[in-house]
Amino acid sequence: MCQLLGMNCNVPTDICFSFEGFAARGGKTDEHQDGWGIAFFEGAGCRVFLDEKPAIASPIAELVRHYPIKSKHVIAHIRKATFGKVALENCHPFQRELWGRYWVFAHNGDLPNFEPARQGFYVPVGQTDSERAFCLILNTLRQTFPQGKPTLEQLYVVLQAVTQDIAHYGTFNYLLSDGESFFAHCSTKLCYIVRQAPFAAAHLIDEEVTVDFQELTTPLDRVAVIATTPLTDNEAWTALQPGELLVFQDGLSRRFAQHC
Repeated sequence: MCQLLGMNCNVPTDICFSFEGFAARGGKTDEHQDGWGIAFFEGAGCRVFLDEKPAIASPIAELVRHYPIKSKHVIAHIRKATFGKVALENCHPFQRELWGRYWVFAHNGDLPNFEPARQGFYVPVGQTDSERAFCLILNTLRQTFPQGKPTLEQLYVVLQAVTQDIAHYGTFNYLLSDGESFFAHCSTKLCYIVRQAPFAAAHLIDEEVTVDFQELTTPLDRVAVIATTPLTDNEAWTALQPGELLVFQDGLSRRFAQHC
């Protein structure tokens, strides 16, 4: 299956360290060679880089590894194709506009027999089950809140309900953000770590790279990193529980009451 990487912070931060290990899984330390992508929110704007080449061999990935783009919300994905051919239109993350903001989505898993009706404002461009799920989520939100963006609590309730409906079809681990809030849903496998003072050194699993964050941060910085599996071998990562939908804001995780 695919791999997910996300970052949510209280101050703009670069993701070079985490992406170094993550990109290695795109053809070097793992088999995910069917494309990759990454999105950086910067204010109301969003930079999206996509490539159907393996991350380990992509010149665009090389740029991202060494160019410290700073952002408070980042979503990245490396793909192992199951639905849809290896092509640029099938690379995650996917991006659409809703309520005057960009929304970005990436999915890990398979949704067999998930064929929602192609109706509503959003329709998929590619052939993936993932993009179909994203379009259904946004169509549901747009139809439920036609007057504009609701409160985070209201948004969470509707997002959780449509997520549960989609998850009945299979494995639905995903990351979703509009540059204000960051959502992470675990179906089978997803974990996170919050780095804050006192900062320490971290060592990547997939590359022989260590960074001492104490040298790169201030005592007020806080960074949450979300990944399919831990990226470092000397830090304590927290596993999300199956069915859990978590919200991240300013590098902190929030849990709302679960609704049935």
